[in-house]
Amino acid sequence: MTSSDRSFPAFDIDASFVGDQTVLALRGGLDIHSAPDLSGYLDGMINRGHVNIALDLAELDFLDASGLSVIAGETIRLKLSGGSLVIQDPSVQVAHLLDVTGFTRMISVEEPQPAMGNLGRLGPEEPDSPPSSTGIHELTQQLRKVTSIPSNDEVIDGALRLVVTLAQATVGGADGVSVSLRRRGHLSTVAASDQTITDMDAGQYVTGEGPCVDASVEGRWFHAESLDNETRWPDFVPKAQALGINSILSSPLMAHDVPVGALNIYSRTTAAFAPKDQELASVFASEASTILGDAGLDTTEEELASRLAEVLRTRQVIAQAQGVLMERDGIGEHDAYTALRRFSVEHGSTLSQRARDIVESACGPPAVPEGRPSAGEHGQ
Repeated sequence: MTSSDRSFPAFDIDASFVGDQTVLALRGGLDIHSAPDLSGYLDGMINRGHVNIALDLAELDFLDASGLSVIAGETIRLKLSGGSLVIQDPSVQVAHLLDVTGFTRMISVEEPQPAMGNLGRLGPEEPDSPPSSTGIHELTQQLRKVTSIPSNDEVIDGALRLVVTLAQATVGGADGVSVSLRRRGHLSTVAASDQTITDMDAGQYVTGEGPCVDASVEGRWFHAESLDNETRWPDFVPKAQALGINSILSSPLMAHDVPVGALNIYSRTTAAFAPKDQELASVFASEASTILGDAGLDTTEEELASRLAEVLRTRQVIAQAQGVLMERDGIGEHDAYTALRRFSVEHGSTLSQRARDIVESACGPPAVPEGRPSAGEHGQ
């Protein structure tokens, strides 16, 4: 499989099998053009049951953020399903890129022993601990580094760039992600997946309107499902459409209960963000808010892991409740999520509590202990 028509060497993948491990040897340049090739190839392998995958990067000449996003997303997908992804034999340049972006804390990197003529080879530092099989440990390991050193813009922005990379890799429908922050009285983009996304944010700052502006001011999320039908931001919408964007999801970033910015996810597709993607976006917004609120404080990895684990558990309960409503009422996924949210708003309960109530009711009444009459047996 080959991608061409680029200034980098043509991208190519060769597959081999060693025991239960699938080894994919990558050659050429892994960039914005070839990243979809790798993503599709990995998806096909995983769907066919190959869940222990090694990427041999010995002949990979170039790797950019698009390639990193694919690798991060597939790593998380494999870990959450009990599989694994490791990287073998990266070049000095690729190993350094993986290291400085924090990927060596999430992905196992296997390097050959240095030969006599290669004693100066540089590689990433050993991770603090082996990669976890849960997917939570890896994300919190990368977020924790900002909590152990004094807060400054450079440190915070570096951590937020990592959030952007992971969000783009894991939120379905995301074609681009950014973080907007208010500093010295003005909103600015401190992390973005590409220049088009930076331009998208700039269009909102110039016009003073748009979902990221509103989310950063009002402290609540804004979802533009289709810009064709959007009337809330008349000056901004034409700028977004000119850049090929059709749907936007902006989630507020909070520091000490005050809105300070927004996590913005953009898609070229109309109605791109399913309910589960909206919930996942909220996970990343929550963790970005943690970074902003806790940077420079002594927050432990266990505390971050606990917070993230609770959010993921809540997402699972909400997904189960959606399934119950879909089966019981014969409705689709979106309608089920809307029903959950509407009930929670109308009755003053949280979305997670409503979801738990539905799941518990679907499980039926508790079993009657042996020897104790059921309610229907009284008076007989």
